[in-house]
Amino acid sequence: MERSSAVPGFVGRRRELARLVRALKAAPSVVLVEGEAGVGKSALVRQALAEAGMASDRVLTGHCHPLADPTPYGPALDALRCCGALLAETADANDLPPSTGALRSWLPDLGPWLPEAIEGGDERYRLVQGVRALLGALGGVVLLIEDAQWADRQSRDLLLLLARDPVPGVSLVVTYRAEETEAGAPVLGVAYRCPPGVSGGLVQVGPLNEEEVREFTGRGCGAGVPPEVVSEVAAVLGERSGGVPAVLVEDLAAWRDSSPHPDPVEALTAAELPRGLWDAVAERLAALGPDALAVVETVAVLEEPSGEQVIAEVAQLSAERVAAALVEALRARVLAEPTAARYAFREEPVRQVAYRRIPGPVRSRMHQRAIAALQGHQPPPLARIAAHMRALGDRQAWQQLAETAAEQAAEQGDPVAAGPLLRELLAESDLAPDRRVRAARALSAIAANAADDTAGTAVLASIIADPRLPVADRGEIRLTLGLRMAVQGGDRAGFAQIERAADELAERPARAARALVALAMNERDGAGAAARERMAKAAAALEIEPDEEVTAAYRATLLTFQAREGDPELWPELDRLPRDATNPEVVRQTARALYNVGDIALDTGHDQRAGRLLAESRALARQAAIAYLEIYSRIALLRLEGLSGHWQGLEERFAALGTEFPDVAMASAERAMMLGRLAAARGRLAVARAEFVSAARYGERESQVTAALRAAAGLGSLELAERGGEAAAAVVMPALATLRQAGAWARSAELLPVAVETAQAVGETDAARHLVEEAGEALGGVDAPAAHAALEMARGHLLDGVDGRGAGEAFRRSRDAWRTIGRPYESARAEEWLARTLAETDAQSAAERLASAEATFSTLGATSDAARCQHVRRDLGLGREASPGRRGYGEALSPRERQVAELVGQGVGNQGIAQALFLSPRTVEHHVASVLRKLGVGRKEVARALAEG
Repeated sequence: MERSSAVPGFVGRRRELARLVRALKAAPSVVLVEGEAGVGKSALVRQALAEAGMASDRVLTGHCHPLADPTPYGPALDALRCCGALLAETADANDLPPSTGALRSWLPDLGPWLPEAIEGGDERYRLVQGVRALLGALGGVVLLIEDAQWADRQSRDLLLLLARDPVPGVSLVVTYRAEETEAGAPVLGVAYRCPPGVSGGLVQVGPLNEEEVREFTGRGCGAGVPPEVVSEVAAVLGERSGGVPAVLVEDLAAWRDSSPHPDPVEALTAAELPRGLWDAVAERLAALGPDALAVVETVAVLEEPSGEQVIAEVAQLSAERVAAALVEALRARVLAEPTAARYAFREEPVRQVAYRRIPGPVRSRMHQRAIAALQGHQPPPLARIAAHMRALGDRQAWQQLAETAAEQAAEQGDPVAAGPLLRELLAESDLAPDRRVRAARALSAIAANAADDTAGTAVLASIIADPRLPVADRGEIRLTLGLRMAVQGGDRAGFAQIERAADELAERPARAARALVALAMNERDGAGAAARERMAKAAAALEIEPDEEVTAAYRATLLTFQAREGDPELWPELDRLPRDATNPEVVRQTARALYNVGDIALDTGHDQRAGRLLAESRALARQAAIAYLEIYSRIALLRLEGLSGHWQGLEERFAALGTEFPDVAMASAERAMMLGRLAAARGRLAVARAEFVSAARYGERESQVTAALRAAAGLGSLELAERGGEAAAAVVMPALATLRQAGAWARSAELLPVAVETAQAVGETDAARHLVEEAGEALGGVDAPAAHAALEMARGHLLDGVDGRGAGEAFRRSRDAWRTIGRPYESARAEEWLARTLAETDAQSAAERLASAEATFSTLGATSDAARCQHVRRDLGLGREASPGRRGYGEALSPRERQVAELVGQGVGNQGIAQALFLSPRTVEHHVASVLRKLGVGRKEVARALAEG
């Protein structure tokens, strides 16, 4: 018995596949698989049959064909004609019900097994009963009818009867295209409803999504193609195919067969659309009436979703005829209604084919009518009119109108519309020099505020590579590129571009001042020492050439410096920022100042102020369409959620943000930092290490030192716990040198305690003492609550074992400070250390403090920290918490078993669980066995079992 074969290259469809497999395993079942041509209905069914373990000879398949006069009952009879081998194995003429004899004349190949026909009665009724009886006798089979939109009336009636009254043990699977059924009605008619107790239902199959197209492309390209090329090729394939697998297969095969290509993406973009797509579109358009075809061609020319009035003017049809034609095109699923009363193609590749099929002279006149119709709108949609001008080949008119359209879009706060127009303009070889400069500067302004680091940087780099730009204009755009790389991309290599820009801007003092202000932001490579000098030069340049916008940038940078240094005079200065300025750049700099100070306030421990400032910067950035500042503010607000103890769902919120903005470097770095912190607290040390290493790579590139210090603190803590002082010192000491060089003491909260612990672990007590004294002196008069709380924690570590009372007081002050700031995790860590210092002198208080810390850790979900508290309690002989007695949990998981189960579900091995929960390996083995027994699953299914309750 041969099993059904899986589909090579099958990707995605997990939800649809699971539903179909469940139905096939729970016969009787009826499944209707709906989807357009080429979308992969048959592939889905074949994959489901393979995963359900169906033997290939038990799948009886019949096909419907687009014939003018199809044979009655043809698909069902074709399917049954193949079952002779099954009958030979399982039956003889005496075993089959007499009613199957009605099939002898229809299925002569089955004559040896079918009984003699019984004459009399309605022939159609006898035939239907014969089919039911034969399927029932075969048992355990799947009746698969493909392309049922072409089924004859008798076949549809038969399928309806089999679906409404399913044969026991038989699965009925019907595939069809909804757009080609009669009047768009359901394939089995409006009266059909899946009967109670019968599994299955409707499974709708749509195009592949971006991730699935990328996976499909990766498999098709093979192992030798770099991942970045696969992603780029997948993006183009997705656009060309609309995610339809049949088109994808043909397009990818043609591209692969014509390899190698110097530029694979360009080669694919320039290639003709797949022949199969042309044939499929031709088939769909041929089924339309004359008016519907005229309307479809008009919508192809208009390109943008359009209303009935515009369509009527361009198609030169009456309103009534347009309405009727639209109904026909919508029912045929050629067109869709993406927004109310606006009509467009369902897939862009289909529109392109429909457009190219229109003869050139006809197409030109349609574009002319489109221009006339659109010019009557108020305000006229210049970008759309410009596109029609370009399609007519009037390059001068197109260039002039495209520039005006880009200005209009920018003024209306629509950079998404303006950007493509400007890029197309700059690609024109005969563009006038002054227009090229204006377009380049306008595009650089858009790229400066975009959220996508990679795309914006690539656009700017391509602009400055144009030798036709004047030097000073190139300097303007290079400055924007440098700012984007250094500030938004977190890559301090951007400062080299800014330095070049400052030279190129020598004839424009105010703009050169802007470059100097940007250079002053760099804390790395000794540049911090020159910051004040650069700011002074910028101020002098502004005296020569006053500039409101550069002055706003200068003010925002000064406020950033004050925040970095923990200047108590900062807060009144923030209140004087111009929130209601009419100049967009001044508003941008206000939003930048609010974000910078808010973000640094998280480092210095002004958490409540940080929340208010970041919320304000996010709102102002959104209002002013400054995408990167809005996303940065959202990232920092998520970080604040984690610091304030709102851990539930934090990973999912960070993941959603990463999906929304995959190319924003800061999003990935902050996500890694927070996930590393959560993973360490939950005992997933390998995951935590990987996340902190990832964050550290970003920190090395970043111009500000804070990210590097935080990543080193997280990784150093892990090294100290797992590998000891020497390993921790290799991470922490270079970070400490960076902190000293930058003078970043106000932002030292995460690094300072672990640095002191590390120094003590390697026997450098004098170095630890010197560090505490150095930090205390540097923080004198500095408004940085988190750094002061961390300093007390570090002082407690220094005194622990030498001056128990002094250590306890330091830990107490640290705990109270963290509570005031609003960080429960840090507060609990200080509370735990306070309990340790009290153990010898006040066991009762020590037990209470330890219980309080453990409760906080448990509430947060810091599984490993809570387990460590239990371990400390045992080690210090503080006894167990008061309890009414040991309770039995029966078949429910105990609290300890739940801790173990959560770690198992996260993929942690037994050794890792033992380390995270401070248990012996044998105890862990016992708990894991108990978890698996109680949940009734294997190790790989634990996460799902926990999620299901």
